[in-house]
Amino acid sequence: MFIGAQVSLYPMTSDFETVITTGLEALSPYEDDLRIKTDDMSTLMVGAPGPLFDAIRDLFAAAARRPEHVTMHVTLSRGCPGEPDDPNCRCEVLDRAQDQSLADRQALAARAVTDAPVLGVGIDVQFSLYVMGAGGHMDEIYGCIDFLTSSGTFLTSKNFCTRLRGDAGAVFETLRQAFLRFGPAEGHVTIDMTASANSPSLG
Repeated sequence: MFIGAQVSLYPMTSDFETVITTGLEALSPYEDDLRIKTDDMSTLMVGAPGPLFDAIRDLFAAAARRPEHVTMHVTLSRGCPGEPDDPNCRCEVLDRAQDQSLADRQALAARAVTDAPVLGVGIDVQFSLYVMGAGGHMDEIYGCIDFLTSSGTFLTSKNFCTRLRGDAGAVFETLRQAFLRFGPAEGHVTIDMTASANSPSLG
């Protein structure tokens, strides 16, 4: 399976270069576990979802600890039929998911969010989950929505997406569980996500 993300950071400040550099420096601990490539548009990260979500979380948290308003756009994909299998993307959660009921997966996802580390960085996220080419895909999406509404990070439903708010640790764990626990284990699943921190609109 191929699992990866394209990540773009957008600081709302004239000192944008410093904010972006600060975020990218947080990726250093993950360089042995992920394939990371940055260009002028985005940063590609490829690898198992454990270090992948931790790296995205830490990148945004590092930028969000500064006072400036910052947003981040992420496109996540697993199981894309157009990408070659990558052994670094192996994931035990997906290996076991084939034999688990929807209720069991919801319970495991909720437990993971409860156990998420507290980073002390408050963020907002809106995202959409897309389950590709699977019969009964709406059952998986509704199952994910049920998990989200009881996750402790749920803020509101919006047209075409769900809004989350909370500590970066719990919010990114909610996203990781949505990505891994819902949709066919061997199927193509994507998430389109925008994160925001320090927005003056919340003041």
